[in-house]
Amino acid sequence: MHTRPSFDQVYMQFAETIAQRSTCKRLQVGTVITSSDYRKVLAVGYNGNATGLPNTCDSDTPGNCGCLHSEENAVINCDSPREIEKFVFVTHLPCIMCAKRLINLGNVKRIIYKNEYRKKDSLEILRNAGIEVRQFL
Repeated sequence: MHTRPSFDQVYMQFAETIAQRSTCKRLQVGTVITSSDYRKVLAVGYNGNATGLPNTCDSDTPGNCGCLHSEENAVINCDSPREIEKFVFVTHLPCIMCAKRLINLGNVKRIIYKNEYRKKDSLEILRNAGIEVRQFL
């Protein structure tokens, strides 16, 4: 019998697939923003250099490679009104600056991430903003 995947599984797999477009040498990250009823993909993003610039990192220094983060690109790509409730699926726990960007996107209700990030300071700020955060297992 066919086992039907959950929406969380489908969108996390989508985030992992879109992460494969990343040109970052150190870490490939993908983000998918959906409506809270899962019916619409509102935006996607992956980490990499700005459009029109070379598809490579500016530096080999971890945390300073010059790539835009996947969440940052997804926020830039999201033209959905602030009043629309949003779920965010991301392959890695967002950094604190991307957490702030997601808060400012407006009406993000849930962030589901798969892999831990080297820093976990975003968890507290997201939860303080009333956003549910959970790891995809």
